[in-house]
Amino acid sequence: MFASATTRPAQGLRRAVTRTTAVISALFLAACDPAGMTQQATGPEIGQLIDPAQPVRVALLVPGGTQSDDLEWLARSLKNSAKMAAADAQGANIDLRIYDTAGSADQAVAQANAAADAGAQIILGPLFAESANAVGHAMLPRNINVLTFSNNTQVAGGNVFTLGNSFDNIADRLVRYGVKQGKRNVLVVAESDVAGQLGGRAIETAIARNGARLAGRVDHPVSVSGIDAATPRIAEAAKSGQVDSIFMTANNQAVLPYLTENLAKAGVRSPVSQMMGLTRWDQPGDRLGMPQLAEGWFAIPDQGLQRQFETRYAQTYGEAPHQLASLSYDGVAAIASLARAGKRNAVTTTGLTQRAGFAGVAGVFQLKRDGTTQRSLAVATIRDKKLVILDPAPRTTRGFGS
Repeated sequence: MFASATTRPAQGLRRAVTRTTAVISALFLAACDPAGMTQQATGPEIGQLIDPAQPVRVALLVPGGTQSDDLEWLARSLKNSAKMAAADAQGANIDLRIYDTAGSADQAVAQANAAADAGAQIILGPLFAESANAVGHAMLPRNINVLTFSNNTQVAGGNVFTLGNSFDNIADRLVRYGVKQGKRNVLVVAESDVAGQLGGRAIETAIARNGARLAGRVDHPVSVSGIDAATPRIAEAAKSGQVDSIFMTANNQAVLPYLTENLAKAGVRSPVSQMMGLTRWDQPGDRLGMPQLAEGWFAIPDQGLQRQFETRYAQTYGEAPHQLASLSYDGVAAIASLARAGKRNAVTTTGLTQRAGFAGVAGVFQLKRDGTTQRSLAVATIRDKKLVILDPAPRTTRGFGS
């Protein structure tokens, strides 16, 4: 979609940051501007007790009705995946009811209230962080938990759980792996937009949590001139002897190829200066052939499990699922597994945050008491123009580490 780093990268970056695109990034969806949001404190037990012998009433809020082709595809994928999970719930009965929000926070609240009036015991969705925050506040007096598809952890807590794969989860996985490989002195390179700043904060938190050292930070605008100005500073730090890894947010698709090509020209490459990133470096596919990305580290779901889900979905519905489709399957399946086990607290805070976690379609995951979700991820790299797994995704929550 954008010019590659070997074919006029500056022009590609300019086009990418000045035009509106219909393709919506999964990370951008969740890392929207958090202004006006209030983080809900982790509080006492929330949620209603159920009768496991009776249908569990689950309300699904999806961004249908926006007239955006990509959001309509996403809404359709979330609906279909949730229906698939409900059909798979042998031994549990899921009464799934679907509500379109048109991507609006006000509409999401109205639909959540309608669902609660109709007897919903738990809310699955909505998508955007602002909507999730609003729905969470509306449902708290009604003692209903909300499993949002957002990955913006700023709205997590209280009765709101973020199912999306967060910056925090990715950063923690990569920094923890880096420490085990002796890469303890981390330079953070972050875009100056909202997503980049949230990502940079997540990386710094992961550095502190895993006993690494913050060796510096360079922020840069999402522009050719901004990256050109930041490159010498990054290169100087990389060659100082005080840095052994460079962790980039690179959330904008055009930034990563251009920035890493600039650094390669300045003599900074992996694995001497080990680069890693919050986003997938193997997508789109032409990145596999970019030499400046070789040996960089990034985190991905269990590819075997992911392909099984995508293949089954395509065979069932005649189209490929959106990359976020698995989140609704995971949410319904988690509730169903608790109900099948006879847990009356299946939709309460205690039930949802069980230590064993849940077997998701892209790997094991665990809902935390603070409302965030820890997801199983593999550490991958690009080697000889191919995707290579360096450290497989854990298959149980015991593999998550502390």
